[in-house]
Amino acid sequence: MFGKKAAGGVEFLIVGLGNPDKKYENTRHNCGWMAVDYLADKLGCRVSKIKFKSFVGECRIGNSRALLMKPTTYMNNSGQAVVEAMNFYKLPPENVIVIFDDISLDVGKMRIRQKGSDGGQKGMRSIIYLSGSDAFPRVKIGIGAKPSPDWDLADWVLSRFSKDEGKQLEQMFENAAAAVELIVEGRIDRAMNLYN
Repeated sequence: MFGKKAAGGVEFLIVGLGNPDKKYENTRHNCGWMAVDYLADKLGCRVSKIKFKSFVGECRIGNSRALLMKPTTYMNNSGQAVVEAMNFYKLPPENVIVIFDDISLDVGKMRIRQKGSDGGQKGMRSIIYLSGSDAFPRVKIGIGAKPSPDWDLADWVLSRFSKDEGKQLEQMFENAAAAVELIVEGRIDRAMNLYN
């Protein structure tokens, strides 16, 4: 199924999960958006058009046409944007790569999965629920656990990274971009071996 050519030109969606308001910029929960911005920069692509309730930009990754997406539906409704684009381009879940934050991984760690549950991430939960499938390749970027049990989870995921964490993130985004390129080429096993 990987690398299957799809109707409508675009063969892959690369979706970064996040929240659209200014106050969410550069917060832990917006790692997915930040990773897509990094990838767009690397590919010389602008993610600025509005389509599918998202900021989008079309680019080439290897020999494939990909649509980079930053849904503006707010995290918990990410599935609305993703499923709309999937239906438009007639894409199977295997051709939709989702990048998002994970509190169970330390900052500087990344995990790639071929499919699976939402792991408590509400954006992923919305995508799985509305598409009826969990077969989405995903790149999870570590944002670290709450510093203490009495921290409110919402406050934690909406906090900003420290300077030191920022340096580690840069490396993570570099790795995430490389992983996405491998997944698009149909080499997800290689990506998992290198970056998990």
